[in-house]
Amino acid sequence: MSGGGLLVAGTTSDAGKSVVTAGICRWLVRQGVKVAPFKAQNMSLNSFVTREGAEIGRAQAMQAQACRIEPTALMNPVLLKPGSDRSSQVVLMGRPVGEMSARGYHGGRQEALLGTVLDCLAELRGTYDAVICEGAGSPAEINLRRTDIVNMGIARNAKLPVLVVGDIDRGGVFASFFGTVALLSPEDQAFVAGFLVNKFRGDVSLLEPGLEMLLGLTGRRTYGVLPFRHGLGIDEEDGMGVPPRERGRAWGRVSLRGTGRESTTAPPVGEDVLRVAVCAIPLMSNFTDMDALAAEPGVVVRFVDRPEELADADLVVIPGTRGTVKALEWLRERGLGDALVRRAAEQRPILGICGGFQILGEHIDDEIESRQGSVDGLGLLPVRVRFAREKTLTRPVGEALGEPVEGYEIHHGVAQLTGGEAFLDGCRVGQTWGTHWHGSLESDGFRRAFLREVAAAAGRRFVPAPDTSFAALREEQLDRLGDLIEQHADTDALWRLIESGAPQGLPFIPPGAPA
Repeated sequence: MSGGGLLVAGTTSDAGKSVVTAGICRWLVRQGVKVAPFKAQNMSLNSFVTREGAEIGRAQAMQAQACRIEPTALMNPVLLKPGSDRSSQVVLMGRPVGEMSARGYHGGRQEALLGTVLDCLAELRGTYDAVICEGAGSPAEINLRRTDIVNMGIARNAKLPVLVVGDIDRGGVFASFFGTVALLSPEDQAFVAGFLVNKFRGDVSLLEPGLEMLLGLTGRRTYGVLPFRHGLGIDEEDGMGVPPRERGRAWGRVSLRGTGRESTTAPPVGEDVLRVAVCAIPLMSNFTDMDALAAEPGVVVRFVDRPEELADADLVVIPGTRGTVKALEWLRERGLGDALVRRAAEQRPILGICGGFQILGEHIDDEIESRQGSVDGLGLLPVRVRFAREKTLTRPVGEALGEPVEGYEIHHGVAQLTGGEAFLDGCRVGQTWGTHWHGSLESDGFRRAFLREVAAAAGRRFVPAPDTSFAALREEQLDRLGDLIEQHADTDALWRLIESGAPQGLPFIPPGAPA
């Protein structure tokens, strides 16, 4: 017997689909329901490696944690990793299968993947009591409906009721709800069960007349009004915090939710704070590595794009990127490359993670990602990097700085070390450190030991808190999301949707989808 299901769609990107999906998952598992997350197709530079060595979106990994289960490739069968404004690497069932332009993908490849996507969903529904699916963008993207496999395309094929989430903090939520339904075909509209208002500030009673009018206009009820809460973002596909002067470039978008939450609320244990500057390089990936730093009381994390912003930093981090050579060129064009060279000579701490580690090396040979061939790195670490066609996807475990540490690797670059002191899979020279390991800073003892070294080198009287547990903070955050659903949504009605599907006889709202 197939388990129940629900598709959480949104009026826009960043309406809160990932957060709501995680919240519903955590609420359900606390009720004793065996539940799993699912997103048919994800576009993200924030990815994760499962136990079986499959690459999926980090949002789905965190939603699996909300369900208290191990993430698998079934939960995100298609992952698109942008390499420019016009093309992405296509990851299918956790493995890269090639680069493709947006036109090529939507011109036929996407539609051909529908069978794979439906098979994955069916397998999950055969295993779990409920599967909570997340859509992408808006279900009313009429230019893409013909090849859609993540919104109404999967809802209709799998007969999933659809809950549309709207961000009222942006304004225009009623028009967005109505317009989303009214731009769908009659067949699609039949699966749109109702709405969920997200990020509401103020007195809900003032909103209720509008919700009644929306019910009268659409025949669809609102299943809850979630209040605005700071710091509730999970590991998302992307975020909206790109510096305004850089919007429109091929960037991985920066989410500052986790870092802002922890940095502004936790006072330092020692006499000083520790300032961390993260270079906001193009196509930044897995910037969630910074959340573990920001979780430490007294650590202040900021994303920077000018050399003068490195001057007062105690630690500079070069994060991962989907475009190592492009990021290296950007650092040099900005003057950040020279600033990093000077910083290393002064024995001031620098940490390079994955693509950032490769940038710090002596030489890069890349015929795969940028196809620019032989390129000189910044020369701060004795490392030569050769890009291989096969992607490394592993979950390494080890020890460093006298502490156990684990992480995950996602990279095409193969590093050959020619010197330096061993550091995880990479090396260090003086106060310049490099590793391919994402997530290593989530290991509490290792993170504290690393920060003590940084503080000593920076001359800061900073002391890591002895009891900060990053895993416990994540669990606490997921419980807060579950609380939001339990306290501010009609959970009985939500369960009826999950168990029985969309109500029968929902009215058609004209004009419907264009011919």
